[in-house]
Amino acid sequence: MASDSTLTKPRTRPLRPGAAPRAPGAVVALTGASSFLGANLIGLLEEDDAIGRVVAIDAKAPSTAGKKTRVYEVDLAEPGSEARLAEIFAAEGATTLVHLAFLGSPTPATAWVHELESVGTMHALVAARQAGIRKLILRSQTILYGAHPTNPNFLTEAHPLRASRDEPFFADKIEAEAEAARFAERTPGATVTILRTATVMGPTVKSFVTKYLSRRVVPTMMGFDPLLQFVHEVDAIAAFKLAVDRDIPGTFNIVGDGVLPLSTVIKLAGRIALPIPHPIAETLTQLGWMAQLVEAPPSFVPYLRFLCVADGARARDVMGFRPAYTSREALLDFVSAQRLRDVKLLVESG
Repeated sequence: MASDSTLTKPRTRPLRPGAAPRAPGAVVALTGASSFLGANLIGLLEEDDAIGRVVAIDAKAPSTAGKKTRVYEVDLAEPGSEARLAEIFAAEGATTLVHLAFLGSPTPATAWVHELESVGTMHALVAARQAGIRKLILRSQTILYGAHPTNPNFLTEAHPLRASRDEPFFADKIEAEAEAARFAERTPGATVTILRTATVMGPTVKSFVTKYLSRRVVPTMMGFDPLLQFVHEVDAIAAFKLAVDRDIPGTFNIVGDGVLPLSTVIKLAGRIALPIPHPIAETLTQLGWMAQLVEAPPSFVPYLRFLCVADGARARDVMGFRPAYTSREALLDFVSAQRLRDVKLLVESG
């Protein structure tokens, strides 16, 4: 679960014909370029001699934009974004599209998010087909498998996505994967890679999970202690760079090695668990969500009860992805940074 994209207020920067000659090498376009993954991936692409140019698409320029990067301000939720993107892709000669325009945390603004993630993905991929882009890399999440008592210990990529379709945070991302499948069907010979990341953890990432673990008292479900897995922010970025560098079609779980019980996660984070009887948990969560006092709506409660752990073997064997950090190490890296933030907050408040 990665941090929020910054595709917000629509602004459009006109194309600049003849502004600069096209550089040699691959031209990689990224939507959600100012998101955590987008900005960090651009930083890597800027340093890669094999990349001729980076086309950053978002509501503002990513902080990592350098000499190779062209920035276009486009809101994917706008009806005219499809034509605009097709124009940009064609003018820049884009060869690869990395689609990262997804929120990392739920929000009450569900109508806007639907336009951004579900409809926006359709706009982006139709534009990519029109411009002749032959390689698509889509960001997804293992949380979309859903937390169910019938889940096996490790969920492979063949397992259906069973997260609640009543929850917009899940439904829009599942529909985005379906759009990617349609792109593959309608674009013979194209390379389509879907990377389903586990909860992204590390010293700088921010998401509803890191907010949850930043609380002094952390609510849990009484009588339940599900296993959790993480992927370090560095490994998540490396996986997308690997997908850019190599033509590896298919869907892959991007996870750190190992799992941790929720009770251990809370203990390592230095927090206090507050067990809540699960029959009343959804009601309390709904009230808290409406009052903006909790990080996620009631549809996330099952993840505090049941298993949702993905198998990373296919990414290792087919992609060659090997995480540098285990789930435990990713968590501890976050915890170390959070303790410094806690100390700073105490000093400022004192």
